Amino acid sequence: MTGQTIGNYYIHVFGCQMAEHDAEMLAGQLEERGYKPTNEQTAADIILLVTCCVRETAENKVWGLLGRLRQLKQKKPELIIAVSGCLPQQADVGENIKQRFPHVDIIFGTHNNHQLAQLLNRRQQYGQTVLDIHSGAGTVTEGVPVRRAPGIKALVTVMYGCNNFCTYCIVPYVRGRERSRKPADIVREVEELVSAGYQDITLLGQNVNSYGKELDSPCDFADLLQRLNQITGLERLRYTTSHPRDFTDKLIAVVAACDQVCENFHLPMQAGSDHILKKMNRGYNRADYLNLVEKIRHKIPGASITTDIMVGFPGETEADFKETLDIVRRVKFDSAFTFVYNIRQGTLAAKMSGAVPAEVKTSRIQQLITLQNEISLANNRNLAGAVMAVLVEGTTKNNPDRLSGRTRTNKLVFFDGKPDLVGKTVPVRINAGHMTYLDGELMNFG
Repeated sequence: MTGQTIGNYYIHVFGCQMAEHDAEMLAGQLEERGYKPTNEQTAADIILLVTCCVRETAENKVWGLLGRLRQLKQKKPELIIAVSGCLPQQADVGENIKQRFPHVDIIFGTHNNHQLAQLLNRRQQYGQTVLDIHSGAGTVTEGVPVRRAPGIKALVTVMYGCNNFCTYCIVPYVRGRERSRKPADIVREVEELVSAGYQDITLLGQNVNSYGKELDSPCDFADLLQRLNQITGLERLRYTTSHPRDFTDKLIAVVAACDQVCENFHLPMQAGSDHILKKMNRGYNRADYLNLVEKIRHKIPGASITTDIMVGFPGETEADFKETLDIVRRVKFDSAFTFVYNIRQGTLAAKMSGAVPAEVKTSRIQQLITLQNEISLANNRNLAGAVMAVLVEGTTKNNPDRLSGRTRTNKLVFFDGKPDLVGKTVPVRINAGHMTYLDGELMNFG
């Protein structure tokens, strides 16, 4: 039915970049079937939710939206509502969605994203709610159509699942064990993206540092980066997420040596206390983390380092929290995703004693955010006067002569320039640093 429009689809994504790429694959399957995208829920014939369960806030947003969609379904009975992703993959949650929200037509998890067309067929053929949750991940499925937004940036999954079992994290239970794509398939996809005009590629995995461990032919993540770095026309190569425990000296050396691999490192610290890191099952201590940062900065001066930090983990004392603040002051992260611990049923941490009172967690997260904001602002202000290579991503919403782009270290930069510079890498002198972005001035270039 390709090429024949049979309706409109609307996708709402909750969660991480992995969920965003899942949505691109689901969109590709819908468009292959003949559906067209719409930005309005009321104009959609299919509404698809790609859900997240890592944070309680994301989960609550899903419940709220499903409740609101009940009225739309009543007005438009032929509307198909589907829920996918990590949330229904949890034990009994899919059945719970079916019971609580009978207006939902299709419920499926993370392991059968590639089967959306079959699920639609079942719903349309039998007229009943389709609940299809696979308990096991199976093998990696290649050749699934992907619908990416036009532009210069693209996401490419290199592996699925996670074997780390951090005690607070639900991901290994809903994404399954680690499975790596074959290097040749990844290289082929990136080559096709570069040929199509995408220049800034981000490789995705729950822990990309574990890439290749289960492949028949030896190829670790550093080897994969070296192969991708050889692709003609590729401007920039990024990756997320890296686990500090698995970040090898070989990988640091490869990042330093590869021209296309960008000098920005996302290293989730989670906590700065050995006591809490052990309870989290992170596999490293604060000395290990600080040593890794030191090695990166020695080998790659000017690299940006970002992180994830959690406060209020069960048993976290004031002394533990102060150790987290101490590492933040020492490392001077360029930015940090900060969040408060909340219970994820099914994880080991959910059974731990020593719950931190809500008011204490609120106080700690505010202190952490204040400190990190001061550091982010100071880091960016220190860049004033530097000339940086900026890959222009587009014009700003309100001014076609105002451009936005990113440095290799993933800093957002605004500057004056013409729209014909979009997609080009240009030299920009930084005039001022702000907390989340830089203001610059386009330099002459030939």
